[in-house]
Amino acid sequence: MKLTTRGRYAVTAMLDLAIHQAEGPITLADISRRQGISLSYLEQLFARLRKQSLVLSVRGPGGGYSLPHKASDISVSQVISAVDENVDTTKCGGAHNCQDNEQCLTHDLWHELSNKIREYLGQVSLQDLIDKRDLRRITEHQESRAPSVPANSLSVH
Repeated sequence: MKLTTRGRYAVTAMLDLAIHQAEGPITLADISRRQGISLSYLEQLFARLRKQSLVLSVRGPGGGYSLPHKASDISVSQVISAVDENVDTTKCGGAHNCQDNEQCLTHDLWHELSNKIREYLGQVSLQDLIDKRDLRRITEHQESRAPSVPANSLSVH
């Protein structure tokens, strides 16, 4: 299975947004600063997330992004799918042409594993991740090490 940076960063950014949503709209610059993800990459990801209605954008002063649903209603699988990520452990990408244009001996094994992974990620919500005990400690650590940026130098989108 290969989950690319795009899927990992999308989940990380959405989790950051969910953790900080009580503060009001969150800027991509804040997420970038806390998570070490480039602002331009976040802009690309959030354009896709917005298209799938997983985030709302608020323009103007005090603007940023927020969740349109409760964190408990957004699954990790939805986030990964929204950024056109595919969790597939088969060698052939599900095309059944793994070996010399034929299905390989272990195709069904890897296909079933892919289904189990998708099923699992569909059952894990952003709230489930927030509720993990170590997450608060990690969040506090990120806040303490992230460089502060003057509020007037941040832009939305």
